[in-house]
Amino acid sequence: MAAIEVQDLCRQYRVYRKREGVLASIVGLFRREYEIVEAVRNVSFRIEEGEMVAFLGPNGAGKTTTLKLLSGLVVPTSGQATVLGHIPWQREDSYRRRFSLVTGQKEQLWWDLPAQESFRLHREIYRIPDDEYRRRLDELTDLLEVGRLMARPVRELSLGERMRMELIAALLHRPDVLFLDEPTIGLDVVSQRRVQEFLRYYQKEQKITVILTSHYMKDVEALCERAIVINRGQVVHDGQLNAIVDRFSQHKILDLQFSDGQVPSTLTRYGQILETRLPRVRLQVPRQQVSECLATILAEHSIDDLSVSERPLEDVIAELFSQPGEPTDHGGSL
Repeated sequence: MAAIEVQDLCRQYRVYRKREGVLASIVGLFRREYEIVEAVRNVSFRIEEGEMVAFLGPNGAGKTTTLKLLSGLVVPTSGQATVLGHIPWQREDSYRRRFSLVTGQKEQLWWDLPAQESFRLHREIYRIPDDEYRRRLDELTDLLEVGRLMARPVRELSLGERMRMELIAALLHRPDVLFLDEPTIGLDVVSQRRVQEFLRYYQKEQKITVILTSHYMKDVEALCERAIVINRGQVVHDGQLNAIVDRFSQHKILDLQFSDGQVPSTLTRYGQILETRLPRVRLQVPRQQVSECLATILAEHSIDDLSVSERPLEDVIAELFSQPGEPTDHGGSL
């Protein structure tokens, strides 16, 4: 049995549509109009035990709603899902003890108390034996380098320090599944790297199953080999992370160094000039025309150096999410 199995999961919301104007507002008191918003639409995927999978999508794509469904916080409109053999929205105590949800936009620690007091509350909630609690707490505080901060009120901690405390609170009861919703949002580069290094080490050591949502592609590239991409409530890709560029990028990048140190005025006929730093120039060309463009450029100009590279994953993802119209099934395995 897979750790997480999702089949045709849907979640709809009935939203009141308010019209502009005083008269329309008065009419709305007696005759309300609603519209149906599909936050998640026929989502299906399967995640094996011990996998760390990126769950990507633009704002409003349905990522957080999906995590709430798998956490049992929201009941689906239709569809099925099991996590560790449990149906999440049945909210069994035995399931609650086996997963954790960490979000960078919502805190679970008491603001005016030291983090260690919140940890003691977690010990009571999850009924962790004293010796196990102490051992786990020492291990996590050592790995995350926050031992000196344990007695300091949470409100006095930096954002990066608070996130590390949030991770400790989430992992104290040693869950088998961890849902991470934007864990590094707002963190500086140093704090992001510390969180990344910890998650990579902890997941490898404990073999826990992790679903990670993030808008920082550096998080995703550092931690995950597989990605599920969701757009407008539907899965549009499920497979290797590095396959996203191959499937969705329409261009490649040519890095050219001209012998005479000048950029030919005719270069724009091959594609878009992204950057010029004489004698080098970066040129974006259609993917299917790379060979033809290179052959023509080499025939017409003297080149000292050249390279061909893929567009950055972040750019490809942004382009995919900005495409108009309905999401398209590009043939990824589900």
